[in-house]
Amino acid sequence: MNRIDLQGRVAVVTGGARGLGAATARRFIDSGARVAIWDIDAAAIDEAVAMLGDGVEGRVVELTDDEAVREAAEALEREAGSLDILVNNAGITGGNGKTWELDPDVWRKVIEVNLVAPYLTSRAVVPGMVRRGYGRIVNIASIAGKEGNPNASHYSASKAGLIGLTKSLAKELAGSGVIVNAVTPAAARTPIFDQMSQEHIDYMLSKIPLARFLEPSEAAAMIAWLASEECSFSTGAVFDLSGGRAVY
Repeated sequence: MNRIDLQGRVAVVTGGARGLGAATARRFIDSGARVAIWDIDAAAIDEAVAMLGDGVEGRVVELTDDEAVREAAEALEREAGSLDILVNNAGITGGNGKTWELDPDVWRKVIEVNLVAPYLTSRAVVPGMVRRGYGRIVNIASIAGKEGNPNASHYSASKAGLIGLTKSLAKELAGSGVIVNAVTPAAARTPIFDQMSQEHIDYMLSKIPLARFLEPSEAAAMIAWLASEECSFSTGAVFDLSGGRAVY
């Protein structure tokens, strides 16, 4: 494993207790960063902190609550003296179904968690990054945001919106020292699969030319580079992690 230099950086990884988030936290710690996991599941946070060891802390944060997010950001900046990296990873699928069959409350919840929450976290951390003249934000979108998966209109729409948010925020911050990018993973076999039907899982696999699912460590490697000083001229970009499904 190549070591990307994140020495001394302070990072937030939302949804960092499991899956891609936990893999990203691991890679960040191995690269010298201090990591704060923001998640809604207290038990999962405790397990992740125990597994990851030194260099990580956890906090239960309702990411769709503006006040809770603001308090978490302010607390971390007070304690750590900085907040350099934000990875907006937390997300839900909302299950599968035809658009007209999905419950409106479920549809709204997916948009809240997958799109509104990254807006709230970005809103909370960007002013401090701008003051310090440095920051990296990495939004975990999805191939579904590029292509629109059938039976997942809520999820697809939320991730398409996250791609749009990435581009807008990056242009607003150009020249400030804050870089904003997104990645579009194909499916990785993580606990989020528990929210999907087997039919939908099979559909996703059938679309990947490499004929396998993404490994969390592969996503973490790209995210770590995007979170580093080395990523200095790419902003507002969308980086493919789809195994060849969407090379645009």
